Amino acid sequence: MHVPDGFINAPVSVAAGVAAAAAVAVSLRGARRELDERTAPLAGLVAAFIFAVQMLNFPVAAGTSGHLLGGALAAILVGPFTGVLCVSVVLLMQGLLFADGGLSALGVNITVMGVVTVVIAYALFRGLLAVLPPTRRSVTGAAFVAALVSVPASAAAFTALFAVGGTTDVALGKVFTAMVGVHTLIGIGEGLITAATVGAVIAVRPDLVHGARELTTPLKLRVDGQLVDAPATGAAPAAAPATRSTKKVWAVGLGAALVLAGFVSYYASASPDGLEKVAADQGFDAKAEDHAAADSPLADYGVKDVDDARLSGGLAGIIGVGATVAVGTGVFWTVRRRRAAELTATSTAPPAG
Repeated sequence: MHVPDGFINAPVSVAAGVAAAAAVAVSLRGARRELDERTAPLAGLVAAFIFAVQMLNFPVAAGTSGHLLGGALAAILVGPFTGVLCVSVVLLMQGLLFADGGLSALGVNITVMGVVTVVIAYALFRGLLAVLPPTRRSVTGAAFVAALVSVPASAAAFTALFAVGGTTDVALGKVFTAMVGVHTLIGIGEGLITAATVGAVIAVRPDLVHGARELTTPLKLRVDGQLVDAPATGAAPAAAPATRSTKKVWAVGLGAALVLAGFVSYYASASPDGLEKVAADQGFDAKAEDHAAADSPLADYGVKDVDDARLSGGLAGIIGVGATVAVGTGVFWTVRRRRAAELTATSTAPPAG
């Protein structure tokens, strides 16, 4: 659902940019409470994984495809504030490097694909967990529903912006019906991908799933000054979750992202995605403007001057995953370190009076 330049007029694009900037600023502060030494690098990995899976368009109807938006997945895995930042990093990299999503429409895309999906999905996810039994199956089921609903909600948000600032005079009722209809189908795919990913992580490391941390509250014991999970009868004390390494999870996740972007993406559907299809059917696709980064060596997810389509696309995907994980991890480590510095300054400050 990457909105190109030209679909939304300048005043509304600017307003959306201001809203997106405010949301990112709030998320930067909120993410300080969500990120720790384990989750900061994993948040960068989540951004890279979303980038990779977004390359895998899947067919949803005759001549139409869809792809993961990722807001629900990011919010459930690393928290809602960090989730907004994850999707924003992905959209920024796509716009700058791959000419995907207009640069003047970046605020629109962050608002529609990042903020709306995260807010709707996480609110629904937490609401469902409040009434469902506290089990892993409930977490994956709630993730599926939340992700599914977040996609047509995002489509409705785009339609609202188009109603205010659309550059083409079209029947808004038809745009709304078409956008929500096709993105509900895409939402089913989003739900399946989100539930499968959350389920896979929660099966091996439930402590790394932000949305599942309250699933169980094990008895804690203090060992050598640290709180650890109480062992089962006759078992040796296990390492505290905070001390467990995340290297294996990180390596497996990065490997999966590289395989998806570098190899599986070649088999993605070539059909236009939901927004492109609706724009063509409703007659406002001609308003799309040439991308400012159209001459990028990675534009359209291919490496310039590499003639083999499979190799070109695969290399572009691998470069994109690497760039996204590097930028994302840098951002999240910076946020984490700033939080740590604030806590240190607070703890070492002399008492008042």
